[in-house]
Amino acid sequence: MNNKPLLKVENVSKAFGGVLALSGVSLEVHHGDILGIIGPNGSGKTTLVNAITGFIRSDRGTVLFKDRNITNWPPHKIADLGLTRTFQVMRPYYSLPAFKNLIVPLFSGRARRSGGWRGGGKLGSRDTVAIDILEEIGFERDSYVPYKPASSLPTGYLKRLELARCLALRPELVICDEVFSGLSMSEMASMVPLMEKLRMEGITLIMVEHRLRELFRIANRLIVLNFGLKIGEGTSEEVMDSKEVKEAYFGSEEEVFSYV
Repeated sequence: MNNKPLLKVENVSKAFGGVLALSGVSLEVHHGDILGIIGPNGSGKTTLVNAITGFIRSDRGTVLFKDRNITNWPPHKIADLGLTRTFQVMRPYYSLPAFKNLIVPLFSGRARRSGGWRGGGKLGSRDTVAIDILEEIGFERDSYVPYKPASSLPTGYLKRLELARCLALRPELVICDEVFSGLSMSEMASMVPLMEKLRMEGITLIMVEHRLRELFRIANRLIVLNFGLKIGEGTSEEVMDSKEVKEAYFGSEEEVFSYV
């Protein structure tokens, strides 16, 4: 059995001017994990994601993916290796129909090398493959929704479209930045089993989240950041039992119960 981590981050640091956004953060993600990253606003969560995925250059430290040093690689090369990410602020092609948003990743070198998407469809029928992917993540295939311009879609569908664009690349690891943010309770209730389904299909997940109740249902491990430092790691029970985490993330031990 291969016990090597799929992703290994070692002592990554990043400063913006005189502000240290990340200070020696390390983590490991193994195949099949759903790792949750939590922390108060400004704790460095998105900065960490950006450093891992090449959207900013880290000042120090190393990022290894599948035993390859991808530190400060450009984002497109990291995605081509099988590590993709969503954005907290969605970035679709607003003027295109939803399914056409997937055509660009389906034309990528990684998708071409894969010979299709999860064994279904051929690259000669990318429109069909795009609809297949959207159906997989919750779009109604026989409705008009996949054909509507992205600009007309509500937040729940845009979040799923953001995830679908990642899946079109057939990734091994997806980093989801606030995928539950802005969703209604019913939308979140349907998103939770979707994330579990992706893990069962072999996709490893990192989830940056503020919605702790939903995250705790699916994450097998958590790390907690505060002021760019990792202050906690473990199961949800272990993390929530940490006095340092309670004080840093929730302000006081009593306030924690309003979040879970």
